[in-house]
Amino acid sequence: MKYFITAIGLLFLLAQASVVHATPSTQIWIPSTDIQDYGVVHLGADNYNTISTAPASGGSSLVNYGLTVGAFSNETVGLEVGIDWREASEDPLYLNAKAGLPEGAMFGGSPEFAFGGYEFGTKSNATDYNILYGLVAKTFGDAGRFSAGFYSGNDKLLVDKNGEKDASGVLLSFDRSFGEKFWGAIDYMGGENIYGAFSFGVSYALSDKSSFLVGYDIYNNSDIKNTMTFQLDVNF
Repeated sequence: MKYFITAIGLLFLLAQASVVHATPSTQIWIPSTDIQDYGVVHLGADNYNTISTAPASGGSSLVNYGLTVGAFSNETVGLEVGIDWREASEDPLYLNAKAGLPEGAMFGGSPEFAFGGYEFGTKSNATDYNILYGLVAKTFGDAGRFSAGFYSGNDKLLVDKNGEKDASGVLLSFDRSFGEKFWGAIDYMGGENIYGAFSFGVSYALSDKSSFLVGYDIYNNSDIKNTMTFQLDVNF
């Protein structure tokens, strides 16, 4: 709770004017309700690394290269599909997809909806985490956007530090823009599996098609060391 309150305070200290969506179709760690427009090719390079921690003490570094394509979009529905290449790994390929409805698509003032899946790995019971999720989000003017949802995945892989099944949980986030260049978010993924975490960060728009994000991840499983994240996102 103290991390949550501190992160909200930092975001509002940056507050300025208009609200726009960030470049990536994720928040810091969890999926967002954003969908890439039809024909948009989104490239992302996300790095997660521990700080001043040797590998023997649980230190690690992971890089994820993502390619997401807007496969369909109109005024009422959107669809994106993507692949991720993760290093270092012997089975680095993962697949993802998401469909969604923008705000106001169902009726005036209706929220955003998104349904999708990710972490569809290629090795059975090794990388096939198969996380399915649903999200609803609503923007409240300059106050920002609030999102909530739920996820569930492969209970043979999504376990807690004691090896007990822990394959589902809540998804929560808050995000908003601060002027034309800065965007910030905090998010939470429930569960004490390897994905459960509280994250926060701020991105800077290098141009109208690219952004760079710096964030921090605090994992619910106390055996997993916290990580810094650096994310570069480019749209074509």
